[in-house]
Amino acid sequence: MKLYGIPNCTTVKKARAWLENNGIAYEFHDFKKEGVSADQLKTWSKQTSWEKLLKKQGPTWGKLAPEIKAAADNESSVLALMEQLPNLIKRPVLEQDGKVLSLGFDETAYQTLFKK
Repeated sequence: MKLYGIPNCTTVKKARAWLENNGIAYEFHDFKKEGVSADQLKTWSKQTSWEKLLKKQGPTWGKLAPEIKAAADNESSVLALMEQLPNLIKRPVLEQDGKVLSLGFDETAYQTLFKK
């Protein structure tokens, strides 16, 4: 199982703490250090949709120029933007065997997912 995110993100911290407190092993993939590939983003987009994958809350989206935001209206443009700016990816992404198990963190959803 792999958890993708940014270490200093509060939501990622909550997900990591929950997994660790419940004895669930995972590998952490740091977007800042390791980036994210176009292929990975396409795979996630097919499973969740690019609209759900795009994180419009937060400073990274807010600081984008209006013309960049306006152009982010389709899968290819959004995925290219996410590849350049991983902070625009809703996080964490929890994946196992190439399948997205969860996008974001919700304790109830994790409990259901792991039957805790």
